[in-house]
Amino acid sequence: MPTDNTTIAAFIDALPKVELHVHLVGSASVPTVLELARRHPDGPVPADERDLRAFYEFRDFPHFAEVYESVSSLVRTPEDVGTLVLGVARDLAAQNVRYVELTVTPFTHQRAGMPMPAVTEALDHAVREARDRLGIRVAYIFDIPGEFGAEGARGTLAHALEHPPEALVGFGIGGIEQMRPPHRDAFRDAFAAARAAGLRSLPHAGEMTGPETIWEAIEGLRAERIGHGVSCVQDPRLIAHLRETQLPLEVCPTSNVCTGQVAGLADHPMPRMLEEGLFVTLNSDDPPMFNTTLTGEYRVAAEAFGLGRAELASLARNAVIASSLDEEGRKAIIADIDALG
Repeated sequence: MPTDNTTIAAFIDALPKVELHVHLVGSASVPTVLELARRHPDGPVPADERDLRAFYEFRDFPHFAEVYESVSSLVRTPEDVGTLVLGVARDLAAQNVRYVELTVTPFTHQRAGMPMPAVTEALDHAVREARDRLGIRVAYIFDIPGEFGAEGARGTLAHALEHPPEALVGFGIGGIEQMRPPHRDAFRDAFAAARAAGLRSLPHAGEMTGPETIWEAIEGLRAERIGHGVSCVQDPRLIAHLRETQLPLEVCPTSNVCTGQVAGLADHPMPRMLEEGLFVTLNSDDPPMFNTTLTGEYRVAAEAFGLGRAELASLARNAVIASSLDEEGRKAIIADIDALG
């Protein structure tokens, strides 16, 4: 007779999923990164698997950002971009993920000398390939690298407005949150222009800083979802606001442990966020770098946080509801979630 753990594991495997918070470069599998490192031996990334895995042992968030930038520097052609998209689509499709909103940071590709139209063509082609070959729908979020300030904001916005991929649905900002305040007005202006063009405001906030960054995302950037948002638990007024508005939060537990934002899963605020009645979705962020998957994050929720089938299915529904899918697409996935019982 199967154990409860076996039953939950099988349920998680069968659960139709949506991924809202995963980065293109951070989703590159170890074999893909090794291939790029060997293709570009002048780069800063180890070309040996054991050394690469050691390279992925992060001291803190700034060290993680440094490693991420090193891997990003290996992505030098539009073909590389397309390969990465299809790689993450393949990995997610194998986990019964039906739809993904993939965060792309186009400014880093601009700095590598890639023309905007060529990058967009690669992104568009990958969407079609993912749908036709893998059965997964891919959408994109263009993400400002916050460390580059106004220049990064202008470059990201220009790509989003002048050469958008067909599947572009959102505009975001990531990177080291502590570096944002001096460029606040530039970020606000970029988000306002993106919203005016019909893109959703989907910023990271409250990952490595306090509630003030979440408030700025809400009030200054008019956020429709918040990436991470875990520091909200420090501010009762913010908790009350998030509970009342049901603003979705993209929570990535393993990421927060690996980058040192929390000491361990036992210290993670996700259980408190659920107890407070907040709208939580579960996500993987940069899965190979953190030795996780979206399926793995659902297992963390079951094993470390004690969530059962009903709670896991609720998280899966939340991701569908918070997504940019059309109504027909949402209804179809939610029906399949409900059919699991």
